[in-house]
Amino acid sequence: MTRAILCAAVLSIAGLGLAPSAVAERPYANCSEARADGRTDIPESDPAYWPGGDRDQDGYACDS
Repeated sequence: MTRAILCAAVLSIAGLGLAPSAVAERPYANCSEARADGRTDIPESDPAYWPGGDRDQDGYACDS
C-alpha cells in the first residue's frame, strides 16, 4: 500500500515537469491602459514590455 502511494506521488510530480508551461500574457492591451496604471517608459527587461508598444524601437514601450 505504501509503495503504491509512493509510486503515485512520484508519477504525479514527474507529470508536473512534463506539463506545458503557460504563456504569460502582457498586462496591458495598449499604452493607454499602461498610462492609466501609471506606467510609461517600460524597458525591455520588464515583463510588461511588448514590441508593439515600442514604436521607435528604442527598447522602451509607451514612451512618455
